[in-house]
Amino acid sequence: MLYQEKLIYKNRDIRYIMLETFKALADPCRLRLTAVLLSGEFTVQELTRIMEMGQSRISRHLKILTGAGVLAVKRQGTWSYFRAGDGNSFFAAIRPAFEQKLDALPERSRDLAAVAAVLEERRRRSQEFFDRHARQWDDLVRTLLPVPEYRQSLLDKIPAGAVVLEIGTGTGGLLTELAARASRVIGVDHSPAMVDEARRRLADDGVSGVELRLGEMTHLPLPDASVGCVVANMVLHHAADPASVLIEIRRVLARDGILLLADLVRHEREAAREQLADQWLGFEETELIGWMQAAGFGQVVCNKIEGTAGQESVLLFQGTHS
Repeated sequence: MLYQEKLIYKNRDIRYIMLETFKALADPCRLRLTAVLLSGEFTVQELTRIMEMGQSRISRHLKILTGAGVLAVKRQGTWSYFRAGDGNSFFAAIRPAFEQKLDALPERSRDLAAVAAVLEERRRRSQEFFDRHARQWDDLVRTLLPVPEYRQSLLDKIPAGAVVLEIGTGTGGLLTELAARASRVIGVDHSPAMVDEARRRLADDGVSGVELRLGEMTHLPLPDASVGCVVANMVLHHAADPASVLIEIRRVLARDGILLLADLVRHEREAAREQLADQWLGFEETELIGWMQAAGFGQVVCNKIEGTAGQESVLLFQGTHS
């Protein structure tokens, strides 16, 4: 009898979850919102642009969808980013079938174009910032967002003799040391001014043979499986869509190649958005591990380098193309 009662209560829970999910998705606007947020994380302000709706209307729909566990919200300082949630087991079960039918939504093409426009705006603002501040960049970072010394730990993990790609080279602070360890080094940055600064630094250091290219993190100017190691040092928090960057990194990595990724632990220095063009105020360890695994990286390990007074902690990841 007791077992039967427990089964009834369990079934009630399942029915409740199913009903809440169907109710949340029963509105055409909420269907569109869910479809949009399956492709990335966006703020309310960005969603009002994508959906061409008022903020109060968008907020009301988001509240219903988050209440049902279909969506989740990640708060970063004063900003809130909405994304597909993992708190609804029923939606997780039906999500593959749901995603297969998204192209049937009447507004799907328009919504995808609007999403692309918002991501492009994020990218453009970032590039303009780095072009303006390339000469002062190193001093800006040291002053506004100090971190503990971790570079040697990163460099020690570079496989000797590998072809190494550094994404977001900035002013080229790592390139000389990478060149001493690798058979070939390619540096990619989306800012022409930053590439010029990196080229000047290499010349000052007397380093030749490092190839610098202009390119985006999400569209790397390299063929598939062409490098043995990718270094992403303090760049992912500048990415409009970090998960898509990790997918692109895996594309250019050869089989069993490794990704070395250093980035900030989640912090609350809100000023970094404007002063350093940060898209994200750092990351949670579990968040980055999840993105790396979803992108196809195995053997993911993470070391946390704790910051001292006034410093932000750093996460150092290693993952293998599996």
